[in-house]
Amino acid sequence: MVVRLRLQRFGHKHSPFYRMVAADSRAPRDGKFLEIVGTYNPIATNAGMKEIRLKADRIRYWISVGAQPSDRVAWLLGKFGILPPPPQRFSLQKMIPKKDREEKD
Repeated sequence: MVVRLRLQRFGHKHSPFYRMVAADSRAPRDGKFLEIVGTYNPIATNAGMKEIRLKADRIRYWISVGAQPSDRVAWLLGKFGILPPPPQRFSLQKMIPKKDREEKD
């Protein structure tokens, strides 16, 4: 059984709320899970703050027994120092127009 740390979507249409869960990789996104390890509210409050609550000790436990975080969860955990930040998936070189790039000889 492969365990993944991933987000379960809750909330209404256009106002998502997520639970971070440890779940079997074969289970559906909003289906059966093993444990809730945090919550994430991506909608900013009036003060401009996005709310995230993590059970860091439980997340470290699940990672120590082999759980694999999803891409978005790995990004969130990297932001809060629980995991090393994932490598960037884009090249800064490609953001420069071709005519302005330095040629490699």
